[in-house]
Amino acid sequence: MTPTLVRQHLPHSGAAPQVDQWARARDWAEIQERMLVPLYEAVYERLEVGSSTRLLGLGCGSGLALLMAAARGASVTGLQAHAPERLALARERLLPEARGTRARAGARLTDGEPTDIDDEAAAAYSLVTAFEPVGCVAGDSEGLTEALAAAGPVVGRGVPVVLAGWGPPERCATSSVLRVAAKLADPLRGAGSWRPALRDDLEEVAQRAGLRPDGSGRVACPFGYADVDNAVRGLLSTGLFDAAVAATDPDQVDKEMREAVHPYKRRDGTVWMPNVFRYLIART
Repeated sequence: MTPTLVRQHLPHSGAAPQVDQWARARDWAEIQERMLVPLYEAVYERLEVGSSTRLLGLGCGSGLALLMAAARGASVTGLQAHAPERLALARERLLPEARGTRARAGARLTDGEPTDIDDEAAAAYSLVTAFEPVGCVAGDSEGLTEALAAAGPVVGRGVPVVLAGWGPPERCATSSVLRVAAKLADPLRGAGSWRPALRDDLEEVAQRAGLRPDGSGRVACPFGYADVDNAVRGLLSTGLFDAAVAATDPDQVDKEMREAVHPYKRRDGTVWMPNVFRYLIART
């Protein structure tokens, strides 16, 4: 739910929700981001990511996917614009010189877009990833399409690009909670409102970005939380509920989120929400 799980979507009208962005980024990194580990692992296994891989991560978020690729021996570069808190956490993970430990070999992190990559570095990339899932929020692929289109000419022809998206709503338990966000944000309805994922969402993004589809897959990515409080914090960290908070108030959003999560609470107090995500491999 990225990079990173979902893109940060603020309402297009009304006051922006007042939230502690540093606390939100920490919740993302410590609670929510790990939910997509099965997706990262499946993609890296299929594409045989290893020491010969030079990976460019678009929307790298707090850097977990890059860290996993680096652990396989890959040289990684992460781009993340407009999310300094998440990028700071990625630097802690991948460039931890300040703590007296060694940085991951070949790791680079940039607050910017594909057009900010210098020509010499761009020529070396053998894989581009965009792991921020699309397909549950209206208009959530617009910025991604632009980034992908900009990355294509930079990295050259024939390079694989991985896109990620939500699976069918009937196979994603989290869809029922995301509907709460759409309902509460109704006065701000439009861009940023929940919608069910469609079968060809990723193919349409690839087509608009000038990419050629070259394979796909589905991966089970259950959301597991220690308790309901943990689930609410994790889901809020995605940014998908910001419009609802702006339209109502944090207490109302919290109350209705807890009610939506309750059916997935197990007898031991943990929360388990089965989900399926999809990935598309395309070529520049």
